[in-house]
Amino acid sequence: MEFKSINPYNDQIVETYNPETEEAISQKLEKSETAFKSWRKVSLKDRAKLMTKAGEILREDVKEYAKMISLEMGKPIAESRAEVHKCAWVCEYFAEKAAEFLSDEIIETDAQKSFVRHDPIGSVLAIMPWNFPFWQVFRFAAPTLMAGNVGLLKHAPNVFGCAKQIEEVFLRAGFPDGVFQNLIVHHDKTEIIIAHDAVKAVTLTGSERAGAAVAQISGKYIKKTLLELGGNNAFIVWNDANIDQAVATALTARMLNCGQSCIAAKRFILMEGIYEEFVSKFTTAVKNLKSGDPLEESTQVGPMARKDLADQLQDQVRKSLEIGAELLLGGKQQGAYHEPTILGNVKPGMPAFDEETFGPLAAMIKVKTIEEAFALSEQSRYGLGVTVCTTNIEKALEYAGEVSDGAYFINELVKSDPRLPFGGEKRSGYGRELAKNGMMEFVNSKTVYVK
Repeated sequence: MEFKSINPYNDQIVETYNPETEEAISQKLEKSETAFKSWRKVSLKDRAKLMTKAGEILREDVKEYAKMISLEMGKPIAESRAEVHKCAWVCEYFAEKAAEFLSDEIIETDAQKSFVRHDPIGSVLAIMPWNFPFWQVFRFAAPTLMAGNVGLLKHAPNVFGCAKQIEEVFLRAGFPDGVFQNLIVHHDKTEIIIAHDAVKAVTLTGSERAGAAVAQISGKYIKKTLLELGGNNAFIVWNDANIDQAVATALTARMLNCGQSCIAAKRFILMEGIYEEFVSKFTTAVKNLKSGDPLEESTQVGPMARKDLADQLQDQVRKSLEIGAELLLGGKQQGAYHEPTILGNVKPGMPAFDEETFGPLAAMIKVKTIEEAFALSEQSRYGLGVTVCTTNIEKALEYAGEVSDGAYFINELVKSDPRLPFGGEKRSGYGRELAKNGMMEFVNSKTVYVK
């Protein structure tokens, strides 16, 4: 069965791809293993030159790459360009910092000399999602390749055009053949790939179900996994917050990428003293967003990536309304396009509260106290991140230890940054990406002891 990349805005086929045979997959895996033997010996200085070049190529051809992102999954073109530039940044960051992160750690013991060195482990398989088709891959690839590992990409089928371009970026930058390879395969080939001796670890960004399946397969073959899964982030606004600033932050936190982000703010937990003002101003701001063709510069909200995703969001809206939620804005769907939607009176037990809503849906929740706000925030099986809006920074910092999520942002939307570790807890997965923490996920931290 062939793969079809379909533009969700107009349903036109962008490109068609044929899946690779098991023989072709095996050849790529063997090539990966061979490439690792030589790539691991390339100096950090030379790796950094190549990674810096990859960043330069991304910036030089940003229009081409951004267009493919928008065509394949519907992201507004301005956001697609920003995504490509962020990929260039992560390449530059790890090119600069890898030597520092990978340096030997001297540890004083009773030995004449004892230290920890950080060696590459081999081929790392990345199973990546469609929502940030370039960023998710480069977030994995930059630290992984700089550490001396080699990469294998199994991307989401609706963004195979992006996957092809990413592979070409590394080849154009001068990375040796086999250091980064794109696999055009169905999900049913996942176990064959993971089971291969060349593959030493797997990183997956995707749904809870996909993460559980890959973790189970990887466990069977004793392969390390890093999982970045779903999220149901709370966005808490205290009575003393700057409401205009909070609304502006909330708008981006919820509607960026048409709300299709694991770290998007999804549950807006508002103190009753500011509830009406926040909801009113947020509703006005959402009304003013311009929907349309993702390739038009003025478009702020495009279609969702696929019709089935819009269908799922519509079902969550409908069920929430049936059990007491109030429709404040939007609520309609046409094909892959779902209107930006705001629901009021949202409570636990409703899909808009309990489930990850992967689209332009904002759930408004009223609380009386700060303690109630955090209690509701914690009432989730996910644990990616929390935002708190307040002018009392010191008080907000006191609650950082009470939050079980992997990130706690004050007066800012939860977002990834190459300089900071990124990842979740509970059903949001395990392990960390980015920063030194992320680079250490796929190295052999080897103890060296000299008597």
